[in-house]
Amino acid sequence: MKTSAVSPNHDLAMRTHREIDQRSLALHRLIAAKVRSDLALLGKAKQILLRWRSTVSPRTFVYLDEWQHLLDQGPDVCLAVAVEDSERAAALRQASPLACLLTPKERFEFLKSWGGAHASQ
Repeated sequence: MKTSAVSPNHDLAMRTHREIDQRSLALHRLIAAKVRSDLALLGKAKQILLRWRSTVSPRTFVYLDEWQHLLDQGPDVCLAVAVEDSERAAALRQASPLACLLTPKERFEFLKSWGGAHASQ
């Protein structure tokens, strides 16, 4: 019997990681649309960053610094990166203050919709 160097679960884990990244990208597209209709929400994102600095691991500061830099550049630059399909943007979305701008109901509706649309994949 021929054995594979990669376990059958390896592909499943990779697909799951990609799916998480794609879900985060879709979530940030929703957030970007919300922020474009109410730019004052970016002020709330800046407050979230300030609060996080006192509670997160210093290893996370590099991401918080990058988000601060993006927010300081204005909504067009910040939102463009938030919805960019790149490794850099995917890493930033893992520590995104923008993710906190959705209401619990908005987040629930998104996750419910995403789960239903991607359940068979």
